[in-house]
Amino acid sequence: MKPRSLVALLGAAALSLSLAACGSGSTNTDAAAAGGSNSVCPDGTLTFGVEPYDDAAKLIPAYRAVGADLGKKLGCKVDVQISESYVAEILAMKNGKLDLGEFGPAGFVFASQQAKAVPLASFADKNGKLSTYTAGIWVKKGSPITSLAQLKGHTLALGETGSTSGDWEPRYALVKAGIDKDVKTQYAGGHPEALQALVHGKVDAAEINSQTETSAQAACTFDPSDYTEIWKSGPIANDPIAAAPSLPADARKKIQQALLSLSASDFTTGGASSIATELAFTPPSSGKVMLPVTTDTYRQLFDLAKSLGLSAKDL
Repeated sequence: MKPRSLVALLGAAALSLSLAACGSGSTNTDAAAAGGSNSVCPDGTLTFGVEPYDDAAKLIPAYRAVGADLGKKLGCKVDVQISESYVAEILAMKNGKLDLGEFGPAGFVFASQQAKAVPLASFADKNGKLSTYTAGIWVKKGSPITSLAQLKGHTLALGETGSTSGDWEPRYALVKAGIDKDVKTQYAGGHPEALQALVHGKVDAAEINSQTETSAQAACTFDPSDYTEIWKSGPIANDPIAAAPSLPADARKKIQQALLSLSASDFTTGGASSIATELAFTPPSSGKVMLPVTTDTYRQLFDLAKSLGLSAKDL
């Protein structure tokens, strides 16, 4: 699997954010500040991995507020790490290097199977329901390609192997259309890279999911009026944050409760670089901004992996 070039350039040191808890009056916080331990993070630190669904330079500031607030609520230091690849995050949890991980829906399928990841929560939309996004295939406006069937014989940029919207969903659409052997697919290395391949005329079509569309518009690097979406998937439940099975059940419950008590500002701080912008959802103005999820929430992805005959080696 091709890691993101920017991640490689920044290096591991730049990707790790040690976010210490702050505040007073809490037994857990006092213990962490003194270098002690509590039932949630006995070593005083929780490692929290995030999938590299965008450039690390954008994700690092986006997750700073969440890591800090989560640490404050739990009385722990939260070490947020942007993983180098989808598979690297899964392996890190499997090998005991991560306590928590935000996985893409497809990545969670194998995180569940390979690392026994336990889903805790995902993001609510403005109506207080579980937020979703869509996969899409786009062409430049005026292209002779106006339907999925007309992709036959043309080039299509996909995001990255193992990506829900950048790999699985569009590939499955090609299979169902009976043209999967006739389209020249190429992995660009990520969602932003796939979009840029289309913008710069390197391919005839590209996958651009609704999240990338939103963040690229905010960054003024993509104007959807200049392009046509020729295929769109059904709604996909947004990323789950999952816990390692090594965490005791009571610790997982406390972490879930802390996630469910996060505020909207944790996800909107940073504007165009906020988590809400990156994941293309608007948190509710009142009520819970994260909702509990289970493995069944992502059952359609387990079924999709089975239909495509995918395994962890396909990440």
